[in-house]
Amino acid sequence: MLRHLLLLACAGLWLAGQAFTSDSTSLSERIVAPGGSSPLIPRERLDAMLAALPSRSGLVDTPAGVPIFWRAIDPGDYRLHYAYYPASPTRTRADFELDFLAPAATAAAPRGTVILLHGWMMDGDSMLPWALQLAQAGYRSISLDLRNHGHSGGGPAGYGTREAEDVAAVIAALRARGEIRGPLYLFGVSYGAATALFTADRLGDQVAGVVAMESFANAGRGIRDMVPHMLSGDPKGLKAQATLQLARWRYGDQNLDAVIAAADRKLDVDLDRIDVTAALADTRACVLLVHGRNDRHIPVQHGRALALASPRARYLEVPGEDHLTLPMRMDELGPVVDGWLARTAGDGDGASCPQAPKRLPVPHRV
Repeated sequence: MLRHLLLLACAGLWLAGQAFTSDSTSLSERIVAPGGSSPLIPRERLDAMLAALPSRSGLVDTPAGVPIFWRAIDPGDYRLHYAYYPASPTRTRADFELDFLAPAATAAAPRGTVILLHGWMMDGDSMLPWALQLAQAGYRSISLDLRNHGHSGGGPAGYGTREAEDVAAVIAALRARGEIRGPLYLFGVSYGAATALFTADRLGDQVAGVVAMESFANAGRGIRDMVPHMLSGDPKGLKAQATLQLARWRYGDQNLDAVIAAADRKLDVDLDRIDVTAALADTRACVLLVHGRNDRHIPVQHGRALALASPRARYLEVPGEDHLTLPMRMDELGPVVDGWLARTAGDGDGASCPQAPKRLPVPHRV
């Protein structure tokens, strides 16, 4: 059995670490492009895990000319063990332990297929714990690297809109190859959650259900909320404190309206009109929205606004969790997601969509 400790840092860290390494990079350019992967991705440990895990991968060339990388993991008994460790006086940030064993044989037929979509500055492999959780539950999990991330090609960011076109093209190609089996579900975190909701709106009845964790409700509003929070932190450690001081010096006095307008021109979009609530209102799939009550990157008001957008949306607000810790709470949320997907009808009116639990189950080790 493999034993791994790694940090699942999910989205929103585009103002940290490598985001400040270039003196010439403006804040609007950071909004336009990630500027590298998050320094919190444990690349060597992820690669070691993937080397011990049977999977299939490849590239799909989309109509937009952006090659998108995908990785599929089949259902099976991975003897998955997961333990979450919150931040403490002796642990500067939350972490988790993930153990698994490659199965001797995979399940005969998946219960369905789940497409996993990561956050900004992350990649599909950062979703590996959830990919294994879903595979353990009987689903084929397929993680994608969104455009400008991981092994995928580059193209103008769309804050979920252009990315949804890519995802739809990948799904069509994988369906033709027989990789999509059973009901289709989308699972996204932060930037990936917004992408999932735009994709579901685009694909209509093809999607049975969506799990969207900590999505922004509007791209412009999300940027205006996140940047001040990232500049107001109190990190531990001399290096992190020095990085934040540099960020405050470079970006603290900038007018965010002007910054967003400059990004609009570079991307040829209007970020204030990239409205996830409108996409959710038109989505035919059942949607489970999950947001941490302590989220300051994408404040909880975004999740609450999304929850009001559609009778097909179900909302779970998790006390005590923030933007980084919420996706790590697989000990609590794994059974919730498994149960919700199993009960998703995929058609009919909003009344047919399963309810979110009123309270979370007692955490246990998967």
